[in-house]
Amino acid sequence: MKILIIEDNREIAANIADFFSPQGWQLDFADNGKLGLSLALEHYYDLVILDLMLPGLDGWQVCHEMRQQAHRHIPLLMLTARDSLSDKVKGFELGADDYLTKPFALEELLMRVQALTRRQDLNQPHRLILGPLVIDKQACQVWRDTKLIDLNPIAYKILLVLAQAHPRVVTRSELIERIWPEDPTESDALRSHIYQLRQKLDKPFAQPLVQTLHQIGFTLALPDEKSQS
Repeated sequence: MKILIIEDNREIAANIADFFSPQGWQLDFADNGKLGLSLALEHYYDLVILDLMLPGLDGWQVCHEMRQQAHRHIPLLMLTARDSLSDKVKGFELGADDYLTKPFALEELLMRVQALTRRQDLNQPHRLILGPLVIDKQACQVWRDTKLIDLNPIAYKILLVLAQAHPRVVTRSELIERIWPEDPTESDALRSHIYQLRQKLDKPFAQPLVQTLHQIGFTLALPDEKSQS
């Protein structure tokens, strides 16, 4: 998982890092609201841990802007010393998924993070169906027009990211971060894998599904959507 921690208390941030790092998760940090919001909107994160009392933009504003500007629902946990019921109500009304007050036990934070990430998968079907495209996420298999498509692991991951994001466009940087979270590759490597995906998924058929938006990214263009555009 990739987690963004927006927290201006360096001791708290360091304690979270020391406790979470052995889990094998990738952690990014921001010590002010403006930087935190920028990172949350520009990069892909599985979860954001957000303090409320921040310099510049406070946590309330960061949460509000994330919900207004993000192209997807980013799981968000508010971590704050503000423990009144009215503060908690305000947090959930602004779009927080969970609310934990300081001081807190790192073990409880870990459990809440794990519960939040599991929650994102609870209502997700094992089979993703988009027009002629069927993706079985358990078996890691793909069909187009009932024909089984033999994809290598990287091409499969790229297609799954595009399908889960549909109909929005996935930027090149987000795609690279999703496929190679610990060792981002060069754009030339991504271009090569996109080419291989197209050879398998699009070349045998009359209409291509993988669409490139110049200098932006990639998306899936389904036949019905093309006829309407």
